[in-house]
Amino acid sequence: MSGPTVPPAGARILVTGGAGFLGSHVTHELLARGHQVVVLDDLSGGFLENVDPRAELVQGSILDVELVSRLFDQHRFEVVFHLAAYAAEGLSHFIKRFNYQNNLIGSVNLINAAVNHGVRCFVFTSSVAVYGSATPPMHEQMPLTPEDPYGIAKAAVEEELRVCRELFGLRSIVFRPHNVYGERQNIGDRYRNVVGIFMNQILQGQPLTIFGDGTQTRAFSHVADVAPVMVEAMSRPEAYDQTFNIGADEAYSLNELGEAVSRAMGVPFRPEYLPARVEAMHNHASHEKARALLGYRQQVGLEEGLARMAAWVRAVGPRKSQPFGALEIERNLPPSWRD
Repeated sequence: MSGPTVPPAGARILVTGGAGFLGSHVTHELLARGHQVVVLDDLSGGFLENVDPRAELVQGSILDVELVSRLFDQHRFEVVFHLAAYAAEGLSHFIKRFNYQNNLIGSVNLINAAVNHGVRCFVFTSSVAVYGSATPPMHEQMPLTPEDPYGIAKAAVEEELRVCRELFGLRSIVFRPHNVYGERQNIGDRYRNVVGIFMNQILQGQPLTIFGDGTQTRAFSHVADVAPVMVEAMSRPEAYDQTFNIGADEAYSLNELGEAVSRAMGVPFRPEYLPARVEAMHNHASHEKARALLGYRQQVGLEEGLARMAAWVRAVGPRKSQPFGALEIERNLPPSWRD
């Protein structure tokens, strides 16, 4: 296979999920570099105010095959940044069909269109959920052992991209971010993004809900350390057909995170411990590959990142947390998710 041809200045780029958290930051980075961006988002988890006015917003779903095909026909995209997903690992056990439709079938619709229209590069946001309970730090050469439907769907899309590269020549870059937080995050989502959940609870005078004893560890990554690296990668031939972990290096327990969030919000740490749920106890990744090939360097530490997000959260105020409306399985559902 010949080497990749990186997109030119002013490239036509599709960003799915561009009204969401990470997608809106990726869109901003692309526009700042002079590219033309079309955002495709159904606004199920994103917000109109997140969409950069310089981008063209198309409100619709990646499950709408006719819409996807029409957009590719009309715009002849050179790059696709696929960030649209319903990224709730724990909840995905109880919404399997919804998970696979949105996170797998929707991705296949985009891959089909990318192959048929000769897209130069398909940038896919996967997840460290593909590693399951592997011993950290996880590295890209580890076998994929996902333990929830969300991780299974992400791993399947990664494999599909590998096959499409071999059979059709579709070049791709896969990122596996973890626990990304920051401004424009949907703090009203009770099932994912623990930093946002904690800050939303504090705004409403509620205790911080922690499943188990709070000793499970994660590395929390501010979006300013993630989005620019993802955008930069498409201009680096050495990044094509590669997979990268991306995020913070230092892991913290949920108790330590709760204390840090409380400090950022100016309140005492007030936890409420709930029955443990099925999840990996320790989860953080190696970023040596991203450092070597992309020049990745973490620049925003946890305290600084939380301070930035806390300032934004105070400005936008609390958001009502809605329960998921179409559970497919209720057996063993955590009681706090039933309300």
